[in-house]
Amino acid sequence: MNKKEARLRRARKTRARIAEQKVARLTVFRSNCHIYAQIISECGSRVVASASTAEAVVKGVTPNGGNVSAATAVGKLIAERAVAAGVQSVAFDRAGYMYHGRVKALAEAARESGLKF
Repeated sequence: MNKKEARLRRARKTRARIAEQKVARLTVFRSNCHIYAQIISECGSRVVASASTAEAVVKGVTPNGGNVSAATAVGKLIAERAVAAGVQSVAFDRAGYMYHGRVKALAEAARESGLKF
């Protein structure tokens, strides 16, 4: 089992646990250059809000999308968009990534900006 397969296995377990809770989920995808966040509805069929470092709004704040400060900006933006869409509470789906660095920065920024998870 290589690193990618192990990550996807962890992600599958997390998604199964979140599906039982029947709550919206904040999911994260991390690449070398960017970080993406989406809030997916309880039924899992609709994206309620999304934000990424590829957007012009975030690029103006931090030109490099692959660092902690960019992830913090995305966390704040996704929380603002979620609250505007009426979502207050979510489950954090880190997609099998370790909870440190950019993933942790995004989660903490989203918490500080008003999301509960």
